[in-house]
Amino acid sequence: MKKTKGKKDNKVKYGTVSLPMPLIEMIKEKIKGTGMSSVSSYVTFVLRQILASPSSDEDLAGREERDVKDKLSRLGYV
Repeated sequence: MKKTKGKKDNKVKYGTVSLPMPLIEMIKEKIKGTGMSSVSSYVTFVLRQILASPSSDEDLAGREERDVKDKLSRLGYV
């Protein structure tokens, strides 16, 4: 099959991400009966939700900073 000149190739390319087996098993249990077809589709869905949130990075960084400060405070450092 020949490609037509000027026609764009709109195929999405995929990569591979490794996850620990216990996490994969947890995801399999979570998606049972949901209509989600695979662990990959669930992970893709969740990551898209997180990345679509405009303040997700900021919120996470703020929470992490508060957690660290709380832990240091409990240890008597702050």
